[in-house]
Amino acid sequence: MPFFSIVIPLFNKVDYIYDTLTSVLNQSFQDFEVIIVNDASTDGSIDIVKSFKDPRIKIYEQENQGASVARNYGIEQAESDFIALIDADDIWYQDHLEELIKLINTFPESGLFCNNYEIKRSDQVITPAKFNFKYYGDCLIIEDYFKSSIINSVAWTSSSCFKKEIFNEIGRFDINLRTGQDIDLWIRIALKFEVAFNPKTTVLYHNFDRLSLSNSKYNNQRYYLISKFTEEEKSNPSLKTYLDINRYALAIRCILNDEKILYGKLKKEINYNNLNFKQQILLRLPKNVLRLTKKIQDYFIQNNIYLSAYG
Repeated sequence: MPFFSIVIPLFNKVDYIYDTLTSVLNQSFQDFEVIIVNDASTDGSIDIVKSFKDPRIKIYEQENQGASVARNYGIEQAESDFIALIDADDIWYQDHLEELIKLINTFPESGLFCNNYEIKRSDQVITPAKFNFKYYGDCLIIEDYFKSSIINSVAWTSSSCFKKEIFNEIGRFDINLRTGQDIDLWIRIALKFEVAFNPKTTVLYHNFDRLSLSNSKYNNQRYYLISKFTEEEKSNPSLKTYLDINRYALAIRCILNDEKILYGKLKKEINYNNLNFKQQILLRLPKNVLRLTKKIQDYFIQNNIYLSAYG
């Protein structure tokens, strides 16, 4: 039995999957299987996967049902006790699995194991993930996962792994979510288990062509995700803050898309004391001004400067 089962959902990533899969196969630690669930790609992505002749690669096909269903199915097929995820457009550095094993050996009873990562925001701009806690060179247990994740999430899909038994115990990826299904899972795990963190950066998260702020396709699902934890946040101030930051981000999307009803719900639910001054100002700006600030941010990104409302 391999040590890791690596699960990759695949849907139309023809420009990225070769580099992603190469980064997986080039790991310094080689005891793994690779499970690729093709979610009905139409752009030739699966042909690139089939060009790899490594016997550890296992390909499964499904009708287009989204990443949640694909990941759940892939994990069902996994032979290993430990599941490592990677999106089909991200990159693992060569020591990623080796550093995850270091973390597992240091804190074997943890429910979630997370390596550090950096974020590719454009062809020119890569920034380190920024967390709301201090860390140095040693692996550690996150004292307060939700407080620590209000800027960037400590757990990111391509940087984390977990035990298959905990995944089955906590409940699988929510198939009702076409976006944010990983965040939902991390919240459920962090509410019941310790989260271990390795400060070593081993992942490049490819962010600059993800869904834009002006895309409202999944906003109702984003609200559904936040609303799943309304009972838990009543007795967990850190979770309340974390969810309010997510409400803020969704409210910005609603302003840009004239979704007034959803914006009204979010505005009532946010405790504004949980937002910083910049976020409070942005949430009160009209749509045209927000669009202008987004254009300014994009301009700076193209010139190797990243500005954020966080921190």
